[in-house]
Amino acid sequence: MALAPDRTVRGLLFDRDDTLVIDVPYNADPHKVVPVPGAHRAVERARAAGLRLGVVTNQSVIARGMATREEVDATNARVDELVGPFDVWCVCPHDADDGCACRKPRPGLVLEAAERLGIAPEELVVVGDIGADVGAAAAAGAQGILVPTPRTRREEIDDVPTVAASLDEAVSLVLEHADAVRS
Repeated sequence: MALAPDRTVRGLLFDRDDTLVIDVPYNADPHKVVPVPGAHRAVERARAAGLRLGVVTNQSVIARGMATREEVDATNARVDELVGPFDVWCVCPHDADDGCACRKPRPGLVLEAAERLGIAPEELVVVGDIGADVGAAAAAGAQGILVPTPRTRREEIDDVPTVAASLDEAVSLVLEHADAVRS
């Protein structure tokens, strides 16, 4: 599946857990960060192509009192060190019932990243492993690519327009599209 052929892509946003790093539920320990195989290479390819890069991540571990923002930031710094660097990190510290505007699938994190990167939301692609990631992209006016894991629900896969088998394939879709737009 492909991205919209008539849209310029200038930035790429990634979900953190199960997209860039192996998911350790409620992880706020930098020592437990393990990149998804191929994540560093995929991010490196996107950066080399001139795309602006960011991470948009729900971290309810903060709202639940299981970690501090500083601990989550330290964990994110470790991800940045192993997989990045990223131009921007946007973190939702709220729980699902808090009613915030930032928790995916709401658009807040994507809109914040767009503003901080100086890129229109329509020029962004969000890559994630669940429907909420792609939903946040759509709600913000961006495009989304789902990279399913064994935990991704079948209906999430069926409900999104663009699915890639791996993070590397997702980046390839974006780079092919970027090349087609420039030609």
